[in-house]
Amino acid sequence: MTAARMDLVVRGGTVVTADGRQQADVGIAGGRVAQLGGAMAGAREIDAGGRFVTPGGVDPHVHLNVERLDPTEPDWVDDYSSGSEAALAGGVTTVGNMSYVLPWESIADRVRAESVLVAQQAIADVFFHAVILTPTSQILAEVTPAVAAGQSSVKIFMCFPSFEAGAREFAQIMRATGKAGGMTLIHCEDLATVECCTALLSERAHGAMEHFAESRPVASESIAVDRAIAMCRATGAPTYIVHVSSAAALAACAAARAEGLPLYVETRPLYLYMTEDKYRGPDGPLFVAQPPLRTAADCDALWRGLADGTIDTLASDHAPWTRALKMDPKLDVAHPRPGVAELDTMLPLFFTEAVIGERLSLEQFVALTSTNAARLFGLYPRKGTIAVGSDADLVIWEAGGRREIRDADLFSRAGHTVYVGRELRAWPHTTIRRGEIAFQDGRVVARPGSGQVVSRGASRPLR
Repeated sequence: MTAARMDLVVRGGTVVTADGRQQADVGIAGGRVAQLGGAMAGAREIDAGGRFVTPGGVDPHVHLNVERLDPTEPDWVDDYSSGSEAALAGGVTTVGNMSYVLPWESIADRVRAESVLVAQQAIADVFFHAVILTPTSQILAEVTPAVAAGQSSVKIFMCFPSFEAGAREFAQIMRATGKAGGMTLIHCEDLATVECCTALLSERAHGAMEHFAESRPVASESIAVDRAIAMCRATGAPTYIVHVSSAAALAACAAARAEGLPLYVETRPLYLYMTEDKYRGPDGPLFVAQPPLRTAADCDALWRGLADGTIDTLASDHAPWTRALKMDPKLDVAHPRPGVAELDTMLPLFFTEAVIGERLSLEQFVALTSTNAARLFGLYPRKGTIAVGSDADLVIWEAGGRREIRDADLFSRAGHTVYVGRELRAWPHTTIRRGEIAFQDGRVVARPGSGQVVSRGASRPLR
């Protein structure tokens, strides 16, 4: 039998997808998986013997570009280039950027502007969520053609003042997005509750960041989640709750799913490993995120949700600030600088804690960090799996040693991580994006501008 000729062959690894695992060589040609197993010869070969080979991570929630609305305030410090480096070093090959549609723009305007930046800067592949700040009739009219053109997701922030003023219009946008085959993402924190709690803390001179968790209590998340569920029920629109942080919010989502509602749940790494006591330490502002860190009981509930399928995706919500920007003494509970850098560390730490820690199977790891997001956001089967015809996005894992997370090893321009000092027992040895070796042996080797905007279809239900 004549061996098929490939551009690249990954030899001897254990190939793992959400559906199972097999010992197989992976043949890559033209940027796609061309063959699994069987005779093949490659112009270049990688020895993956003794290692796991998984699909590239799909992180559906990052902040790598935001057009400045307030020139007096700093921006996140990563762009599509440095953010891609962090992603690829962490085993993520595709990212979903939160792309804010400015009040004078159309969705198409924002997609064009972001696409130019991707072509110039990105190394990872990219898709966009159109963040709707102002729910105008023009935006409503654009939703259906935008989904048809491949821009199949929008995002709503319930904690922005524009939400209450435009709740009816936001519901119409949700409904139109769902009817067209798209997905609506919702940030669930109730603004009235947050403002009330923040004002009470300020009256008591408790505005310091050590009180941050009290300014955005579980009640603020639960109220908003209940409202998002009601909007999902009323519109029938597929709805994705971002960064669920509490047992109460997760329980409400589980009950809504039991009704048969098309509701999906994301959580982020912070809520799995840390609790609100971090705010009371000397570096408390470094851990500020929205929603805040919660209790150990909430952490436990989220781990159970990951194991039993109540939670569908793990996403970084990568929002990178330098240490100096996070520790700015002028910040308080009313004026926080939320978000942390997660792209470098999310998958290696989750592999360590979930798989090696025997909380989840490797197949569940793949589903939570790649396959489910690819399905929900119209990328599957091009992304999110290792199958003939899929993009050759692969991660070869080193899982035989130990290393410590260090600030000096990060690719994010944030230059620091809240996980510094934690032990890793797995990390990417090689990350391949569309058949090109993008990261290997601690170095990003692909060039800026080699990333692409990924075309998308309709959202695929997970159940």
